[in-house]
Amino acid sequence: MKRVEVVPPNPDWPQQFAQAAQEIATILGDRVVQIHHIGSTSIPGIYAKPIIDLLVEVDDIDAVDAFNGAMAAIGYEALGEFGIPGRRYFRRDDADGFRTHNAHTFATHSPEVERHLTFRDFMIAHPDHAHAYSALKQRLAAQFPTDIEGYMDGKDSFIKDMDQRAAAWRRSRSTNNNFDLSK
Repeated sequence: MKRVEVVPPNPDWPQQFAQAAQEIATILGDRVVQIHHIGSTSIPGIYAKPIIDLLVEVDDIDAVDAFNGAMAAIGYEALGEFGIPGRRYFRRDDADGFRTHNAHTFATHSPEVERHLTFRDFMIAHPDHAHAYSALKQRLAAQFPTDIEGYMDGKDSFIKDMDQRAAAWRRSRSTNNNFDLSK
């Protein structure tokens, strides 16, 4: 039975992301618009499952399906939308069957791109919330050591709350970045 593992921050996570991003960019070629490091391993100083999450922006989501074989050749299993319309989801496990990478692929103007990046950027800009998330993840891993569904369900309300706060934060930043000539 696989354990829910939440580990201390690892300084190698950014390099692991960069290596995986380069591999995926090589496979997808001109289809790639940008690749972002998302998920808990992208937020400095917090505990996380040791899985690198990549958000791959592409110019044509349907064209990604033609690369399933090439992605499999570098160790990624293609799972299609996998519960999120408009996504192409790939996951990679190590030789022992432990997940190491998730590649969430979306068309560049998908609202999911903004949602994921806003959550990440909000957490980075608000370390108090990031540390609360870290503590929650540690508690849930201890509470549900072999139940990934229980672990995920335990994070759900926190993530939804942070998504709302992050969206409001993003809106406030975009309205506050205008130059006011009356001042």
